[in-house]
Amino acid sequence: MLEAKQLSKTYQGKEALKPTSFTVNKGDIFCLLGANGAGKTTTINLFLGFIEASGGRALINNIEVKMNDSATRKMTAYIPEVVQLYGNFSGIENLDFFSRLAGFSYPTDALTHFLNKAGLPKAAHANRLATYSKGMRQKVGIAIALAKKADVIFMDEPTSGLDPKATAEFTTICKELASEGKSIFMATHDLFNAVNVGTHIGIMREGSLVHTLATRDINANQLQQLYLETI
Repeated sequence: MLEAKQLSKTYQGKEALKPTSFTVNKGDIFCLLGANGAGKTTTINLFLGFIEASGGRALINNIEVKMNDSATRKMTAYIPEVVQLYGNFSGIENLDFFSRLAGFSYPTDALTHFLNKAGLPKAAHANRLATYSKGMRQKVGIAIALAKKADVIFMDEPTSGLDPKATAEFTTICKELASEGKSIFMATHDLFNAVNVGTHIGIMREGSLVHTLATRDINANQLQQLYLETI
């Protein structure tokens, strides 16, 4: 679903992302680790078409990503660290609004289904977003991705600020989405959750993808040691 071919980005002579290549297949959960400034968010922004590559190619389902190109954006959804929704709207109203922006119009029972599937308690569907926790906001973001019929879901620091229960719920939802053929690409600092939720892990340092490995080949303690040695 995702492929980087010598993908790079330079800002004013500084290499934010050095030529990088990797593949994320259908049903994969790829967790990208690295210190702040390592190039994780730059990589996501290139695939989302928010910024233009300086070199190489980013492909989604074999279609090259270009800035502000609707062809690849229709296949993707993005859940940032802080999900930006309308605080005065309810969860279901936010879902309806953002679904319509993406070109989809759903009846109430379908909207309810998406929120339920994302793990948002039914009692919260009609409550204003201003009353939601971060984990609940994330679930609305996941429901929007489902309603948008996104093949690939990008996430930036999705477990930051979540308590253990919310993190466990998030992990379960991600695994369910992957089992249904969705591909998930997340930037994270959470090494232990990366081992738990991911199928593959990448470690970045100073704009370079230094390691890529399958989570079945490493445990949390080994990953922590490799990460500390790398950064």
